[in-house]
Amino acid sequence: MAAHPLPAVIAFARVARLGSFTRAAAELDVSPSALSQTVRTLEEHLGVRLLNRTTRRVGLTEHGARFLAQVAPGLDQIDAAFDDLDTVRDRPTGRLRINAGRIAARTLIEPRLPEFLARYPDVQVEVFADDTLADLIAGGFDAGIRLGECLARDMVARPLGGAQRTIVVGSPDYYARHGRPDVPEDLVRHDCIRQRLPGSGRMQAWEFSRDGQDFEVDVGGRLIFNDSSLSRGPALAGLGLAQLFETLVADDVAAGRLVQVLDAYTPPFPGFYIYYTARRQLAPKLRAFVEFMCQDV
Repeated sequence: MAAHPLPAVIAFARVARLGSFTRAAAELDVSPSALSQTVRTLEEHLGVRLLNRTTRRVGLTEHGARFLAQVAPGLDQIDAAFDDLDTVRDRPTGRLRINAGRIAARTLIEPRLPEFLARYPDVQVEVFADDTLADLIAGGFDAGIRLGECLARDMVARPLGGAQRTIVVGSPDYYARHGRPDVPEDLVRHDCIRQRLPGSGRMQAWEFSRDGQDFEVDVGGRLIFNDSSLSRGPALAGLGLAQLFETLVADDVAAGRLVQVLDAYTPPFPGFYIYYTARRQLAPKLRAFVEFMCQDV
């Protein structure tokens, strides 16, 4: 091994930041076993253990944490240097990594990918759909897409997709059996399809507004998902009421498969933003994606 095994240090930092050999290997486009051996060889070269490995998780040792803290700024500078070189290229090129909530990935990114890829054939797009609040830098992402209320203050953010709305829907069969709620407080007597938030593990309260004041209702129900979009199918089957982004069920409502209730209590709200770290110049691949996604705003 060379006196300064930079590729192995980069591999170690990616594993440490992601806490997973499998995820890091996927990002680095190598096998988990090859990545594990690279890190072991680095540990042997340095004469200290950097990572604690178990069957369930990977964590930093004390020496590993100190080493990562010292090398991370240099690795970030290297990444910035490559990004700076990218700015002199005439054509956007390279891999673009986007972190987005599942709803944003499904409704904003997926429909527009064919046109973007056709326009920029030298750009490879990787979309990581994740409802937790990911750290862009630690995760190696170029940009993220989230609701405005979830953004960190030190990010550059641009509106994307216009105002959004979440609505309460149920099937005609459900209403025939259980009646319709007239006000949000009536929902405590209904079977509601709920969402457990990734990361925190807490149950998502249903949000409403009355006379300009926002409030929440802690609903109950027998079905729970960790992805709110999965509520659509059970709602269509008459298994309960669901609160979903209007864009996900607009066709169902128009066709009468689902019927909206509590319309007066679910006004529009500021929607999604595409955000990225503040840099003097954006890499052409990221600039192209941002401008493409925001061109109709």
